[in-house]
Amino acid sequence: MTVYTAHEPPTPPADLFDRAESLVFVKEGFTWAAALFTPFWLLANRLWIAFAAYVAGMAALQLLLYLAGASPVWTSWVLIGVHFLFGLEASTIRRWTLDRNGWTAIGSVVGRNWAECERRFFESWLPDQPYIKADALSPHGGALPLSTSMEPRPGRWRPSFPFPSRT
Repeated sequence: MTVYTAHEPPTPPADLFDRAESLVFVKEGFTWAAALFTPFWLLANRLWIAFAAYVAGMAALQLLLYLAGASPVWTSWVLIGVHFLFGLEASTIRRWTLDRNGWTAIGSVVGRNWAECERRFFESWLPDQPYIKADALSPHGGALPLSTSMEPRPGRWRPSFPFPSRT
């Protein structure tokens, strides 16, 4: 079984379908692409801080192994081990970066593959969501503004029946 977490951007679009398109699904578990092509995977996923930490950490590790007099075979095994560990933690690093950038984790889903997980998530998420978010309808967060006076304003439409004054 595969597990994905769904993340929503800090300022999601008002329209339901645009909002659904902006969601990001992050897979739990080992990531082969991150283990085999770590720097390229980091750049492709726009994980700039993690990329800088990776470059600095690998340079420091290689320098430490060189100063310790480790043979090239042992250096290779250590670097393979670091890449394996990175493959295990890649999705955690991606979730951390999304969280640091203001994204919200809105749920998780389990399925056989990505398509089934996406279908299951939207089947349970979509019915609870409005077609247009209420705060997009009004600058007052979805509520109609309350006026302090019922008097008609100059230059505006005036009702046929006068309203009593509340003073």
